[in-house]
Amino acid sequence: MRQWLPPYRVELVLHGDELGDFIEPTGHELLMSERFVQAFREEGFTGLEGFHPVEVVRVRRKRKGPKPAHVPQYLVVTARYGGAGVDLARSRIRYADEPPTCEECRNATKNAIYGFTLEPGTWWGEDIFRPRGLTGRLVVSERFARFVERHGFTNMTLVPTEELVWDPLELGPPPGPTGAA
Repeated sequence: MRQWLPPYRVELVLHGDELGDFIEPTGHELLMSERFVQAFREEGFTGLEGFHPVEVVRVRRKRKGPKPAHVPQYLVVTARYGGAGVDLARSRIRYADEPPTCEECRNATKNAIYGFTLEPGTWWGEDIFRPRGLTGRLVVSERFARFVERHGFTNMTLVPTEELVWDPLELGPPPGPTGAA
């Protein structure tokens, strides 16, 4: 994917009543509200880089209704690619062909995920990151989850890794312990 370069301008689509603290656009960048970024920095969290201001050029509603009362200032950030790798033996991932063979990237086409775990000793302690083997997913620390709850940040759904279910083809869980289909 191409990297998003300045100037950072966005058009937002509002689905509910108010805009959230977290927006995941296409690509690997994230939009975080200024309120979120300030608290993130003050409390010394790790794993995000960039923090560039974003100009919101337009907000349109998905459905009819009043315009939002407040449009937060957003910053574009990138979650680091951490050293943590998906534990291929203990995760419940159904691969399209074969499980990953590259120890570094641990990447292979996935058809379904029924929970995953990180390989012990590979996590470097980041509070938010993208793990090897699931770079399209964000993983957060328990400390980060408590931070989100404590501050009431919106537009974030946190699911324990072992409970994550993604199965767009409705194939069901993988048959064996390694997840090989």
